[in-house]
Amino acid sequence: MSEVRRRFRHLISIDELSKEDILYILKKAEEFEPIARGEKKSRILEGKILANLFFEPSTRTRMSFESAMKRLGGDVLNMTAQEASSIAKGETLADTIRVVGNYVDVIVLRYPLEGAAKFAAENSSVPVINAGDGAGQHPSQTLLDLYTIKKESKLDGSKIALMGDLKYSRTVHSLIKALTYFDTEIYLISPQILRLPEEFLEGLNGKIYEAELDEVIEEIDVLYVTRIQKERFPDEEEYRRVAGSYVINSDTLKRVKSGFIVMHPLPRVNEISSSVDISGHARYFEQSFYGVPVRMAILSEVLDEVDT
Repeated sequence: MSEVRRRFRHLISIDELSKEDILYILKKAEEFEPIARGEKKSRILEGKILANLFFEPSTRTRMSFESAMKRLGGDVLNMTAQEASSIAKGETLADTIRVVGNYVDVIVLRYPLEGAAKFAAENSSVPVINAGDGAGQHPSQTLLDLYTIKKESKLDGSKIALMGDLKYSRTVHSLIKALTYFDTEIYLISPQILRLPEEFLEGLNGKIYEAELDEVIEEIDVLYVTRIQKERFPDEEEYRRVAGSYVINSDTLKRVKSGFIVMHPLPRVNEISSSVDISGHARYFEQSFYGVPVRMAILSEVLDEVDT
């Protein structure tokens, strides 16, 4: 088998990828999409094993990585609770990573502390993919978000509003940086206490503005909604003050332009009404599917496999 050039060994942060790397992954994902849908078959990862190490809850990320690996002929080992691992006995994360690396070919890690994925990669003998490190980053989510925008709307020339919890949302922290690689206008919509931290804007050259939804709803192409994340708040009273700050429903959509889409990394709580599901504008369920071909592209890259 002829090998393709490996663009990255680990995937820890979207900062590690160039625009060319991102476009390469999106192109690969499009090639993998018929396999993700079960329309074609592939065994390019046969004999490879992925370890899902999830120390925080997950449905879409964990299962889409598992689906991606199995549809490409590989296998998966799952560890989905800290109390079920030797970490509960006092084992360090570094030792867990070193041990698991002896059993598998790639590790997908979700951990509650920011920086954990980078630390894991430094101690791993196999590639590590960051599936979310606290309020840090979630690069594979960003890549599937970009793929969704490319497929369902457009990347260059688009106006995109990011709404909700911009302070703690790791999906937003990754996505906003990636969007600045493209010709986009980005609008930030959030309660005052959930504004995007200034450090995430440092060094970014994109067109980024703070706004209110009413000000931009008629102009934007994409509304990316995030959940107010109760688990990230150090103070529950602070959470209660902002819970339910924004709700998108059929009335919200009355002023949107043709081709407008609503995205959400899911799970949603009450920030998007079920009436939006049948509006023709919802793309969050398609978005969750696109995680499979995108994660196929990532896995084939870190495992240094051949093109489809």
